[in-house]
Amino acid sequence: MSSASESTLTLTPIGYVRTEKRVKFQALHQPEETAEERNVLELVPGRGFELAVRDLAGFERVWLVWWFHRNDEWRPLVLPPRGPATRRGVFATRSPHRPNALGMTPVRLLGVDGLRLLLGPCDLVDGTPVFDIKPYVPAYDAFPTAKAGWIDEVDAAAAGPARFTVRLSPPAEEQAAWLAANWGVDFRARLVELLSRDPTPHRTRRIRRRGGPGRLEIGCGAWSAVFTVEAEVVAVSGLAPAYPRRWLERADYLNVPDREAQLAFIARWPESEP
Repeated sequence: MSSASESTLTLTPIGYVRTEKRVKFQALHQPEETAEERNVLELVPGRGFELAVRDLAGFERVWLVWWFHRNDEWRPLVLPPRGPATRRGVFATRSPHRPNALGMTPVRLLGVDGLRLLLGPCDLVDGTPVFDIKPYVPAYDAFPTAKAGWIDEVDAAAAGPARFTVRLSPPAEEQAAWLAANWGVDFRARLVELLSRDPTPHRTRRIRRRGGPGRLEIGCGAWSAVFTVEAEVVAVSGLAPAYPRRWLERADYLNVPDREAQLAFIARWPESEP
């Protein structure tokens, strides 16, 4: 480790998270604690971590300190996905766009199996590097009555029922059912959750204008949905892959999430190709 007088420090991951979440869209901004979800933290072998995890199994939760490994820049003002399109100081948010892209998450510890920590729901994508594990101690780590600034205001505004009703057209329902049945891809619940709260254009929520007047598009990981808004009804007209065929067929795009499903989708609905 560098001395305190130097301007840089060197951190080495102690392990990597293994989860089914391959794209950020699949990772909620806070873990869904009631979800039947299992994840694994695989610790790096050969560094004595078998001893380091001794006595950890008695804790119900642990803190993971990790790296936003898919970000390579920081911004002093960021646009949080929650609430209105208002930029906030990055230190007043949990945005990944930080001077040092460190994240921390409290997660349920389901068990310890050698160098594998079995975890409950988490908000991390597959391959996230982890730098440290700390036990969660409720007496010291929980302050449920503490004020949360602008987040309290957003939560108060969102406490009521969703403002918008989301309806999928018959073609969109057919596409969604085909994806779920044939490829195990189903993002309808998350799509409805986001659009029912606020379907207005928002960069962080990946909502933008598309094509003709009133047409909008929301990015859903490796997929997108096209919709319109009239009064308080969001009408989803169709789904589409996020990548065109010419990219999906490139040799350097073989690891794109849902690549085969996207190619099959385009073959079935050629007009959906972006």
